[in-house]
Amino acid sequence: MEGIYPIALLLWAQGGYFALTGIWPLLHYRSFEKVTGRKTDVWLVKILGALIIVVGCLLLFAAWRNEVNGYVVMAGTGSAVVLLLADVIYVARKVIAPVYLADAAVELVLLGLWILYLYNML
Repeated sequence: MEGIYPIALLLWAQGGYFALTGIWPLLHYRSFEKVTGRKTDVWLVKILGALIIVVGCLLLFAAWRNEVNGYVVMAGTGSAVVLLLADVIYVARKVIAPVYLADAAVELVLLGLWILYLYNML
């Protein structure tokens, strides 16, 4: 596909961010919980981390191959939307710590970059 290289930067950034943030609770749960607050369902945090790693790896693979298709766009935009909404909603409901708003800000930037990419594709 022509003109994909600039999107590869977004794929590398989001894929790397997801891989790092997803693996953190799996590698060192104690430090993760110290920063993000105590959780009641450790197993759920670890499963979500693993799923975030999967999406991150998909995006990194697409970046490495310099290939973008509808599935990659859906994974990138959809995951950013879901994580952004989860961060904002559950901070507002006081279920998770306000530190998650930092992740919400990152997800908002990623979503904005996806929107710019899609707008320029039209």
